[in-house]
Amino acid sequence: MNAMLQPESAAPVPAVVEVDAAPVRRPRRPLAANASTRARQQVSATAMKIVAPLLGAALLVLVWQIITINNSSFPTPLVTLQEAVKLFSDPFYSKSPNDQGIGWNVLASLQRVAVGFGLAALVGIPLGFVIGRVQFIGSMFGPIISLLKPVSPLAWLPIGLLVFKSANPAAIWSIFICSIWPMIINTAVGVQRVPQDYMNVARVLNLTEWKVLTKILLPSALPYILTGVRLSIGTAWLVIVAAEMLTGGVGIGFWVWDEWNNLNVPHIIIAIVAIGVVGLMLEQALMALARAFTYEQVSN
Repeated sequence: MNAMLQPESAAPVPAVVEVDAAPVRRPRRPLAANASTRARQQVSATAMKIVAPLLGAALLVLVWQIITINNSSFPTPLVTLQEAVKLFSDPFYSKSPNDQGIGWNVLASLQRVAVGFGLAALVGIPLGFVIGRVQFIGSMFGPIISLLKPVSPLAWLPIGLLVFKSANPAAIWSIFICSIWPMIINTAVGVQRVPQDYMNVARVLNLTEWKVLTKILLPSALPYILTGVRLSIGTAWLVIVAAEMLTGGVGIGFWVWDEWNNLNVPHIIIAIVAIGVVGLMLEQALMALARAFTYEQVSN
């Protein structure tokens, strides 16, 4: 059987002729086609960033207009726009302590948010480091955080009024206690997720706890910390509106409630938009800050 598969020795072997094969060149796409493709991609990206949001806003205005057809007490988009022009023509007027422009009310709310949020950061971030670094403390505080984190800010406000005997500190207290949890949790998670190899190297080099904190833990956990800060600022801005509705004084929440008592619905809608815009600006600013800090940049 194997002999049948072997070539016969008497058969002539054909000569092999070597031929230089020319390299196969792929046809190049014309430069004009590349430019046209890039132009279409740019137009598509522009449409996604600009045209799509504009269409969404137009749809919202259309639904708003339809709602006002059978509800005469609800202002139309045009009436609300006219009131907004009047309102923002002088946003910083001050006739009395309880009659001030929307600009002063927004600034007063931002001031309370800055104080409450700042105190929450000063307490929450270091506490998160300790909880993430020491397992016993994490086990001790874990159930307490899980219990208190879902509590509504309106439930904390009476405690603040009872302790501080004043509306402004009570509002700041509500911001503090509601915005501290995201920073504690995210910081602790960031510390716990530091690669164990880094900690082993620190142990071999016999680094001090301060160097471990500044050279290893902080750079590795910083993205988690900034995420917690971003979540906390959104929570703080939500809390202040609800707190000011109950405490009174100067602030965007009190301004909304005061306009409701006057049945000035266009001003309420304007305040809703203003609250959303300010909250969006705060969140975008912190997102830009988070994108600016990568692990490599912090390490350097």
